[in-house]
Amino acid sequence: MNGLGVRVIALLLVVASYWGAYEHGRSVERAEAEQASAKRDSGDRLAEVLGERDARKEENRRETAKDEVRAHAQEQRTIADAGAASADAAGQRLRDEAGKLAATVSCPATDTAAVARGQAATRAAMVLSDLLERSVDANRELAKAYDRAKIAGLACEASYTALMN
Repeated sequence: MNGLGVRVIALLLVVASYWGAYEHGRSVERAEAEQASAKRDSGDRLAEVLGERDARKEENRRETAKDEVRAHAQEQRTIADAGAASADAAGQRLRDEAGKLAATVSCPATDTAAVARGQAATRAAMVLSDLLERSVDANRELAKAYDRAKIAGLACEASYTALMN
């Protein structure tokens, strides 16, 4: 081989070694980029899973809090209904007593002046009895409305507080 052939071969070997080093560098760079991408994707997936878990836990906490508030409100409504029933019974006893009073006032008498006074007293007792009955009915309705509004307001407040904590 002459000197030119050796130089061409040497030049080709140098070029081939540079090409090989270049390709090796590119493959190492590609592998590192893929590894970094896989690591980033794994971290993203882990963050997503942890976020979903935390969101589910918070949702369950809120649902539990709402259920507790609902149960407490139902308990309060039951107590209020029992109080209303007791008040209704007391009102009925009061109306019965007023009716008895009106019946007692209208007892027959032999004196015409006493009869006239008795009739006037009976009318007055009947009017008072009617006013009492209307008052009891109105108070019953107002108390029920107040109890419902109070229980609903307290339940709303408790729900809000439970959701914000």
